[in-house]
Amino acid sequence: MTDLQSLGDFLQRRREVLQPEDVGLARGVRRRTTGLRREEVALLSHMSTDYYARLERGTGPTPSEQMLTALALGLHLSLAERDHLFHLAGHRPPSRLSGTAHISPGMLRVLDRLDDTPAEIVTELGETLRQSRLGVALLGDAALRTGPERSIGYRWFTDPRARAPYPSDEAAVLSRVYAAGLRELVAARGPQSRAAELAADLRVRSEEFAALWDAHEVGARPPEVKRFHHPEVGPLELSCQTLLDPEHSHRLLVYTAHPGSESADKLRLLAVLGAPVTGA
Repeated sequence: MTDLQSLGDFLQRRREVLQPEDVGLARGVRRRTTGLRREEVALLSHMSTDYYARLERGTGPTPSEQMLTALALGLHLSLAERDHLFHLAGHRPPSRLSGTAHISPGMLRVLDRLDDTPAEIVTELGETLRQSRLGVALLGDAALRTGPERSIGYRWFTDPRARAPYPSDEAAVLSRVYAAGLRELVAARGPQSRAAELAADLRVRSEEFAALWDAHEVGARPPEVKRFHHPEVGPLELSCQTLLDPEHSHRLLVYTAHPGSESADKLRLLAVLGAPVTGA
């Protein structure tokens, strides 16, 4: 049952307890608002300020599940708070099983502090959920991808642009890594899982994937140093550190260059250029 008035009250209370620094925003010198401003929540949730304001007043339309998911991320809600938000809007909350798109507040807080570092939060299927500003410049804007193409493993075998920046020897290793990782995931999640659907689709679409799948390799791991060619700054050698959130099956990937290296200089240049890659 929908309760728009309680939903508006809940949104207001959550907005008022969040501080700008909690969500990666600058506080400014003339702030009088308790917590975040409505326009800041709207920005974080990718919706208009007018729409969000009507939700808080309880006078707006019943938000869709997509809007509720965006609000939950924008307000850094916990899983319990996200589920409560869905109930107030008269929707069934998404499953808490693996594959959820809801990011934990703690993981979001870490990402919010990495604005000057390439970083992204990905699902176990390699779907990018959120990126830092420099992460977009390095790897492309994940928000432009839809459907199975959101998975890097899927794009790797179906879109030549995904592997174009990589040298051939590195691409061969990554092909094994993506195929082995998906096989492990299908075994863990079962034949009715999204991972199994992806694998079945890829076996039809890619002869390379089908051959690797039939090899039954597991345990393949990516190289410690990632080498690829960025169209704006040229060759890069980056390490990838991973922070795992086991409850949500999400990983925070942080890309770094060795201090004083040419790649470190190029990352600084990329921060200035801010030009996203379209095919990475």
